[in-house]
Amino acid sequence: MFKKMIAFTLIFLLMFSIIGCNKEEKKVVIASKPMTEQYVIAEMLKLLIEENTDIKVELKLGIGGGTSNIQPAMEKGEIDIYPEYTGTGWMFVLKQELINNSEELYKSVKKAYEEQYGIKWTGLYGFNDTFGLAIKKELADKLNIKTYSDLALKSDNLTLGAEYDFYEREDGYPGLSEIYGFKFDNKKELDIGLKYQAISTDQVDVINVFSTDGRLKEKGLVVLQDDKNFFPSYFAATLVREETLKEYPQLEEILEMMTGLISNEEMIEMNYLVEIEKKDPKQVAREFLEKKGLK
Repeated sequence: MFKKMIAFTLIFLLMFSIIGCNKEEKKVVIASKPMTEQYVIAEMLKLLIEENTDIKVELKLGIGGGTSNIQPAMEKGEIDIYPEYTGTGWMFVLKQELINNSEELYKSVKKAYEEQYGIKWTGLYGFNDTFGLAIKKELADKLNIKTYSDLALKSDNLTLGAEYDFYEREDGYPGLSEIYGFKFDNKKELDIGLKYQAISTDQVDVINVFSTDGRLKEKGLVVLQDDKNFFPSYFAATLVREETLKEYPQLEEILEMMTGLISNEEMIEMNYLVEIEKKDPKQVAREFLEKKGLK
């Protein structure tokens, strides 16, 4: 009898161990680049997955080198999911020439990733974190400047501030001037960290920026419309390994909850809350999802 009890106990422990292992296997790894908006988005993805499935999420935030190190890890299966940008995927990873049409770019990069890497691009979040030109809102309203073309017409009375290489790169000021015909009265070379200070103290009227930078709100700036699509589009979306989707097919519907969810203005606001007001990215992510009715 005693031997039977021991045997039963061992079988029970073995079954419990197997069940425990199976539970532990339900896990995905989400990575992010070392960027504020990526921290927030990764936290959103974690919340959506863990609150709608029994899959646990391991976060690997702020990976140094960004795409350079995350893409190889995705290919090896070390990372399952991460946010990426269309322009980065097409030109940096795939080494292809710029496609100016944002819809065509998205379709092309999506198709190429599936064919070459077995990685799926989900729907775009909605915001475009590209390069841009920004101006104080009150000056833009006063001069009725909304687009780069509008700016070009008034540029001979304005001062532009940008870092040195922006004036040298063909995909910077030289190319912009050729397309739009800018004739700024003055052009100042500024370190990246000094541009916002310079425009807030009226040392310059226009600066080059990233279009979802949280400091845009802090300084009361607006990003003008690139009406001739000079800069590449960098619309963001979730990338997920197709092998991961085969293992957890329920993930696809959950990841698509992010499609069309975040505007440029909303991303600027969230970056501002983290960078300027020092809020926790997880808190910002949770509050945003609650506002959108996804929590």
